[in-house]
Amino acid sequence: MQDPIAVIDFGSQYTQLIVRRIREFGYFSKLYQPGDLRETGSPPAVILSGGPRSTLEPGAPDIDFEYLRSLGVPVLGVCYGMQLLNLKFGGQVAPGHTREYGPAALLVRAEDGGVLFEGIRDHSQIWMSHSDTCRMADAAEILGENLDGIPVALRWEDNFYGIQFHPEVSHTDEGRKILRNFLKLARDPQEFRIESFKDHLIERVRAEAAGRKVVCGVSGGVDSSVLAALLHEAGVDTRYLFVDNGLLRKDEAAEVEAQFKTVGIEIETVDASARFLEVLAGIDDPEEKRRRIGRLFVDVFFDAVGDDVELLAQGTLYPDVIESATSGSIASTIKTHHNRVDRIMELKAEGRVIEPLDELFKDEVRDLGRALGLPEKVVARHPFPGPGLAVRCPGEVTVEKLEIIREADAVFIGLLRDRNLYDRVWQAYAALIPTKTVGVKGDERCYEYALSLRAVTSEDAMTAEWAQLPYEFLAEVSNRILNEVKGVNRVLYDISTKPPASIEWE
Repeated sequence: MQDPIAVIDFGSQYTQLIVRRIREFGYFSKLYQPGDLRETGSPPAVILSGGPRSTLEPGAPDIDFEYLRSLGVPVLGVCYGMQLLNLKFGGQVAPGHTREYGPAALLVRAEDGGVLFEGIRDHSQIWMSHSDTCRMADAAEILGENLDGIPVALRWEDNFYGIQFHPEVSHTDEGRKILRNFLKLARDPQEFRIESFKDHLIERVRAEAAGRKVVCGVSGGVDSSVLAALLHEAGVDTRYLFVDNGLLRKDEAAEVEAQFKTVGIEIETVDASARFLEVLAGIDDPEEKRRRIGRLFVDVFFDAVGDDVELLAQGTLYPDVIESATSGSIASTIKTHHNRVDRIMELKAEGRVIEPLDELFKDEVRDLGRALGLPEKVVARHPFPGPGLAVRCPGEVTVEKLEIIREADAVFIGLLRDRNLYDRVWQAYAALIPTKTVGVKGDERCYEYALSLRAVTSEDAMTAEWAQLPYEFLAEVSNRILNEVKGVNRVLYDISTKPPASIEWE
């Protein structure tokens, strides 16, 4: 494979979005730390991201500028990246009179806009996030200004560009066009098509497995399902294990087994529901619940497969790699050290863990699943938390509460599918409110639980908006739950955004 377009991460909250945008345009891109510039190989282009720090600070992130110039490829500095380039070309950076955060205007100098602003309106909205301004050296050309006449787009030499705004965010009206224009300058960039990338991943799996027996934990979720399908397609000898922790949705264990059978994958189910309910008895602290579930999950997994694992497959995704997390793996819910968690780390240190999806974002994993022939119902499935319904059951987890959540959730999700609304939201579920309220059923006073419905829209779960579902639909869901689910006499709809609220309740 050719080397990808390199995005150098200076810490901006939007940096991952730059990589995503480039891949959406059909080119392969990866994120690198500033000190890893030489590990980029021969990238077709380099983008220096924004960041929260000032270039004026002692110890501010830097770049090997001479090596960057030696690459001879187009370079785009965004926000912090522009200020850093301005310093490298002999300019200065000074504190601004005010911090610019939010919408601003871009005025393109028509005669100087060049390739970067080709086809861009002379006046458009951009998104700022900075507190310093550039004082340019004579070598800099001004390509664009804001309404106050302050330069917000510069060019140095032939291949170096800088912009003081974020083109990767949707708030910059023509940001995608600007990024596309920059990529026109890239030197023979590698095309990114999931269909051909699938073949690369299959060869990678075969090479990493090298005839060894693979163990893969599956949950029925998108990541583990696509991982299982990839291992199956690669033809490696794999044992697929599904742990039923008793915290699943209604009929989920049977559905997962049937789901894998449709694509020719046999899985082993371990029913450990009684063990999980036992360790959760009397526990109401959310973090303690997560810890106990995570620890027991790993114990159950290794009790089933044994400690002599030749190769463990995990569904780690690219954002997890960037954030040094392990979401999607069997260790994803572990927040404290434990002997069996240490065993996973030992396996990684010994080169006995493979993570074939670690170059892909969530939406790309879904596309890979489609390319592997997985049903749409599987690849379009909403995210489901590792600790299961325990995070939707504030307070102590009991059989009674779980049954209420399961039945209500089945009504909600079933109606979302029936009314063709399921694919319009990122995630939806029913959560129990640990409070009983007074109601009237059958002409009699009742004292039952209140229930909250939650549905959000999101791109990557970092932020989320509440889904504005039709009132008529919400009324139908509420009516069905109140009539069909025992133990509930009040249904609420959660209209909190993330932040400040999280997507899940716990």
